[in-house]
Amino acid sequence: MNVLILGSGGREYTLAWKISQSVNCDTVFVAPGNAGTQQFADNVDIDVNDFDAIGKFVLANNIELVIVGPEDPLVKGIRNYFQASEALKSIGFIGPDAAGAQLEGSKDFSKTFMENNNIPTATSKTFTIETLEEGLAYLEGCDFPIVLKADGLAAGKGVLISQSLQEAQDSLKSMLLDKQFGVASEKVLIEQFLDGIELSVFVLTDGENYVLLPEAKDYKRIGEKDTGLNTGGMGAVSPVNFVDDSFLEKVKAKVIAPTLSGLKKESIDYKGFIFIGLMNVNGEPYVIEYNVRMGDPETQVVFPRIKSDVLDLFTAAAEGNLNKYKLDIDSNYATTVVLVAGGYPGNYEKGLEIEGLANVPDALVIHAGTKQDGYKVLTNGGRVMAVTGQGKTLEDALEESYSTIKHISWKDMYYRRDIGKDILALRID
Repeated sequence: MNVLILGSGGREYTLAWKISQSVNCDTVFVAPGNAGTQQFADNVDIDVNDFDAIGKFVLANNIELVIVGPEDPLVKGIRNYFQASEALKSIGFIGPDAAGAQLEGSKDFSKTFMENNNIPTATSKTFTIETLEEGLAYLEGCDFPIVLKADGLAAGKGVLISQSLQEAQDSLKSMLLDKQFGVASEKVLIEQFLDGIELSVFVLTDGENYVLLPEAKDYKRIGEKDTGLNTGGMGAVSPVNFVDDSFLEKVKAKVIAPTLSGLKKESIDYKGFIFIGLMNVNGEPYVIEYNVRMGDPETQVVFPRIKSDVLDLFTAAAEGNLNKYKLDIDSNYATTVVLVAGGYPGNYEKGLEIEGLANVPDALVIHAGTKQDGYKVLTNGGRVMAVTGQGKTLEDALEESYSTIKHISWKDMYYRRDIGKDILALRID
């Protein structure tokens, strides 16, 4: 089987790496890919939002399965494009249509969806530039800290946590008046702050049935001890030792089941991933957000723990046969630490040579923002690569990640040195 993965980051690298191990895989193509994906896949110079070029490539190369990595083409309707074409509609496809993608594309839509389907979540209210004064007054009656969320896609950075009324009012003005997150913040949700432990749960559904993938916890902020600006993600761990079977049963009953039934109620035929960002509040799950694709960097710890043939898994999802599928999960821990360009998530330099890649030991080095220049590998983004370690304990996995990082360097490389330490402090393991 020939497979096309859309995207260029660490998530797509990990999916390509895993799919290429399948006995049923002929060729994996990644569009556009990065310097690392070409180790086991064929990179294709096509933009993820160029639907015409993608469609022509699929037909010309006998692609039988398309997996969409990032959210942007899903929100823009790439599945709808395939469904509207007689030549393309029979191609296996992992990713929802534009209606389903609104779970991530609009925080306002997803919050209304949760409320309509009795899915536990924080209380919130949405404001626009026209209702700015109402929003400022609304904040006066809120408890602090408070959360402000850009309604649209903001590359994982459109969430601000304000500790005081003045900070919250300034942030609301910045988001609505100054368009801090561009069109993504034309609407802003003011949301109750939930005090608990955050984690992510991942579902792959064929529209009727679903498979629950390993859970993970990621680390969004740039600074250690979760300080500083939000990023696309600085690291992740899986499994999460504060999640037990009882909690997962609550997630299935109170979150996953009503989510899937709610999609059916809205006549949304959803085939693909549902990433559910949760807060564990005294043993009860509350939904923070939905994403309509796998997380990055969570994919880098979830998929190394899957022992099953993932191409069989994706094929079953695309064909509506997940009820017959059983997932085999490795009990070992996986941890990933993201290496970023100096200055990220603000301004940063590209084109810096990455040294030491030939000398790394056994950990999985996952390329994200990289490009090839002859024999050199250069930085080409803010999040440049991630290092995934595995072990019987969380400590062992972290040791493998961090010891490997010592072999890799480029000018102003930065990474957090406290990934997983908060979980170790819980002493539940």
